[in-house]
Parts: sequence; structure tokens; C-alpha cells
Amino acid sequence: MSKMSDAIKAINKNGVLLIFPNNNKPTPKSIWSEFYPKTKLKWEWDDNGDQKVFKMWQLMKELSTCKDVVYSKWHSGRATFFSRDLFVALIAILKNEAPLTFKLSVQGKALLSELESDSPLSTRDLKKLTGLQGKDNESSYNRGMKELFSRFLIVGFGEVEDGAFPSLAVGATQHIYEDLWQEANSLDLATAQNKLERFMPLGTEFRKYFEKIRSTLKNQSSGSGRSKSLAD
Repeated sequence: MSKMSDAIKAINKNGVLLIFPNNNKPTPKSIWSEFYPKTKLKWEWDDNGDQKVFKMWQLMKELSTCKDVVYSKWHSGRATFFSRDLFVALIAILKNEAPLTFKLSVQGKALLSELESDSPLSTRDLKKLTGLQGKDNESSYNRGMKELFSRFLIVGFGEVEDGAFPSLAVGATQHIYEDLWQEANSLDLATAQNKLERFMPLGTEFRKYFEKIRSTLKNQSSGSGRSKSLAD
């Protein structure tokens, strides 16, 4: 099998995987550790390296646009891949707490608005359209993007050559994965919770991160009088 099919198989088996390990820690699990379980990650990009990092980066780009799995800058802002099944379940669970757009920041709303109008967009274009260009706006842009990624409102979808180094192209989830977005609206909550327990058991780092996001959204919406529903 190809690296592509092997990676998709690993993502579907685990439900969620980072691309690269976090400081070579065994958890959260990563595609790197699935492929190279006995090899520590070294950021070697030159011709003298073993090319593993370069090949993994290329694989990440290919996987992000295949639509067999879902790419996001999710866990602590790190490159993360989800199986389609788990991604739908996570959206459904969060939608049950509150609309995913509930109390978004001004920057988050502006970024999402542009991506709902046109997806995917490069980092350069998105910053230009939202007026978040330059060093003074870098932190605001990053906070807004992290907010949208954490709530699964946006996904990564390939790269764009718009500078010295390619940048991630991003798009609104409801446009890039319209089928998954609609499926989440009708997914039974018990089924969604079962998938969460299966792929993100209590105590795991992925689960802790998800519950933090879930708790924040729930606390923001408490007292709003909103009835519980999977649909926005």
C-alpha cells in the first residue's frame, strides 16, 4: 500500500492523530509515530537529512485535500487529522451545547464571514480581506483562527504559494465538507457520544482538549435559555 492509504487507514483506526509528535512525546499519537515508531523526530530539511520530515509534510498536504479524512490546526494549534466519523460526532456534540458561532470574537466573525463567502482562501488573502495584515494584527488573526479551528468551523485544505514559504489554505467546514456538516445536524447524540468514548477515551490528551473547548462553549451559552438541539 502507499503511504497515503496507510495514513488514511491509521487515521480511521485511531479517529484522530497529530501529524508530528509533540516534542517526541508518545502521546497524543501521531502519524509520524505510526510510520516511524522507533525514530525520534528531527527537523531536518536539507539534502543531508533522511527526508522523512519532507515526505511527511508532502503527505500532509496530499491528505488535506483528499476528503477521505479531515485536516485541522486543532490540538493546541497543531496539525491534526480526524476520521470523517469522529469529526461528524464532535461537531454534533458541540452543536448540542450551543450554536458553534455563539459569542465568536469580532476577529473570528470577520474571518468566518469571508470564508463562508469564498473557500478555501490562502493566509495572505484572508488577512487582506479582513484587514488583519501586518505584525500588529498577527496575534488577533491567530486568536481568531484558533477559535474557529477549535469549534470545527473551519478546516485546512491544501497549501498556497503566496510567499517565501507555502501557507495553509483554509475553508469553511460547511462548504468544504458540506456532507459532514449536514450529517452532524441529524446525528443521534448517543451515537455521537459513543464515538467520542471510542476514539477519545476519558483521560487522553485529545479528550482533555476537547472537553476544555466543550466546557467553554457550554459556559458561554449557559443562561441563554436555548433548548438542546443538534441543529444550529
